[in-house]
Amino acid sequence: MHAGIKLGASGSKEAVVVKNQAKESTGDVEDCPVAAALEVIGERWTLLVIRDLLRQKARRFQDLELSLEGISPNTLSARLKRLEEAGIVERRFYEEHPPRAEYVLTDKGRALGPIVLALKRWGETYALGDGEGR
Repeated sequence: MHAGIKLGASGSKEAVVVKNQAKESTGDVEDCPVAAALEVIGERWTLLVIRDLLRQKARRFQDLELSLEGISPNTLSARLKRLEEAGIVERRFYEEHPPRAEYVLTDKGRALGPIVLALKRWGETYALGDGEGR
């Protein structure tokens, strides 16, 4: 990384990083496993869908919609589709006429269990708790 010097608006000297700042600010998904994981599960509602599927082995669309208060049907559909494409969720049909499906986690999806549990504990301590730890 190379640093340069330029004059700021007030006339003071400021260090300037002469690197591709756009790449730094967005993160390089190919090099960072955290950024790569967030590309898959980082959208709003996604971890809550996973949480609900971890709680119960299989859920119907309507059940997920009811348990995720405030989620729109279009958003839920998009999140389930993305999770299915990523191999985290599987859609199983249990009735042919009319077609009815339920959603279940794959092994890859169940592997997120410890992460969701860690987030739950962090939330209890720091987001809902006094921040002092338990």
